[in-house]
Amino acid sequence: MRIIFVRHGEPDYANDCLTENGRQQAAAAAERLSGEGISVIYSSPNGRARETADYTARRLNLPVRVLDYMHEISWGGEDIPEKGHPWILAGWMTDRENFDYSSRDWRKHPYFAGNSALDYDDMICGKIDALLLPHGYRHEGNRFFCTAEHEETAALFSHGGSGACALSHLLSLPFPYMCTFMPYTFTSVTILRFPVRAGEWVHPVIELFNDAAHIREGSRPPVLQREAEANA
Repeated sequence: MRIIFVRHGEPDYANDCLTENGRQQAAAAAERLSGEGISVIYSSPNGRARETADYTARRLNLPVRVLDYMHEISWGGEDIPEKGHPWILAGWMTDRENFDYSSRDWRKHPYFAGNSALDYDDMICGKIDALLLPHGYRHEGNRFFCTAEHEETAALFSHGGSGACALSHLLSLPFPYMCTFMPYTFTSVTILRFPVRAGEWVHPVIELFNDAAHIREGSRPPVLQREAEANA
């Protein structure tokens, strides 16, 4: 079982669609993904993600299954700096406070305890676990129980925020840690592989992370989530 996470192309946030450059990125991503053996395509309901997914869907002649809960997250809360922006706050926790994610609970930190981003994280984590059940994986703690000998590859087109919630949950990583140390660029490809061993406990492994070779232009750097949201 493989899950391919794809972030949407360069967006026109005001109109929730892709820019012309974003459409070129989506087309390049579709070509990049055409050889991955994808059998099912999921997408956020937001226009920019759905438009990105449509390029791959047309390329593979597959329908797009919309997951309403994978829409981009919101954030904010009373007396939280930077309007509760998760990527900025996560960076502050690391750089200014030397926050230790291995021994402290980020959910109790004042930047997140009253932040609506936490509610979205909790919701997405539960929904992703429910999505995996019919695919043959039951999530308990930091591991998964494989219930069936069933191999397939699914693609999920979403966002920097909702994607980070899902990825951090599946990899047992703190959401702010994912924001700070593992951001990813437009139409980047991240692949998690789940071993197929029915009747055994397994855990996912990262096969690929933030692969954006299909959209790189010379030495032009990728636009990571923190910079993209800050400029939105």
